[in-house]
Amino acid sequence: MSRILANCLLLFAAALWGFGNVAQKTVLEHLDPLSAVGMRCLIGGLLVLPLLPMERKERFGPGYGISLARLSGLFSISMVLQQAAYLSTSVTNASFLVNTCTVMTPVAAWLMMGERPGIVVAFAASLTLMGILLLSGGISGAVNSGDVAALLSAVCYALWMVELGRHMKDHGGAVPAAIAQFLLCAAIALPLGAIRGNLSLDGMWAAAPELAVLGIFSTAIAFSIQTVAQRFTPASHAAVMVSGESVFGATGAVLFLGETLTPTAVLGGALVLAAIVYLAIAGQPREATGPAPAG
Repeated sequence: MSRILANCLLLFAAALWGFGNVAQKTVLEHLDPLSAVGMRCLIGGLLVLPLLPMERKERFGPGYGISLARLSGLFSISMVLQQAAYLSTSVTNASFLVNTCTVMTPVAAWLMMGERPGIVVAFAASLTLMGILLLSGGISGAVNSGDVAALLSAVCYALWMVELGRHMKDHGGAVPAAIAQFLLCAAIALPLGAIRGNLSLDGMWAAAPELAVLGIFSTAIAFSIQTVAQRFTPASHAAVMVSGESVFGATGAVLFLGETLTPTAVLGGALVLAAIVYLAIAGQPREATGPAPAG
């Protein structure tokens, strides 16, 4: 797979996440955030599970189990922290703080893998963060525990994206990686939702349409696409590409929820798109991490 195709797939995944934000908001009318993320990951894991025999004969090499556990743990912590943040902070604050992983990821890739970001990636990541700040309206009110959870989620997402790239480059096996991430997250979030939230059969039935959208498109398809694509593009590039979620999310809110965008928000969205286009055109080929062609 070429890097261009991998980046296009990441942008498609960002679109699924962005438009899925509409369902992610309306699902909270029936379920608490932890129950919602647990159910979407359970659905996603069960949908991908039948594909496991496709990679049964693949040899994953030494250290595979530890790498998979580390990857799945980071994914689960990131998802749970992000959803828990909505319990005590605004969607605006959480949206911006979680997306700071765009600039954290190149730093994490540099420290963990020696992948120097370069001027192109650093500029694109900074431009993206500025655009997200304008699009989301910035931080409002005093910092609270929800803001801290969102920021910690961003740190974990940055580490997860780097670990995902390393895991896929060293071991491959996109299907078992996706399944492990989804099911472990469900195993963590659902008990917390049952204890601290409002998880119930009635709530799940009422939220069935939203859970279907989130489980099928925003989880099973989108995260699986990212898992495959990050074998062929650096984590720092992937972070900028998936930041397009904020633009697609704002577009979905306008189309389906009747929300309006201020001129500042429109400018922010334009900056995010400009950063994505700039990185796609000016990204250095020497940063490729994809496997060498067979033969």
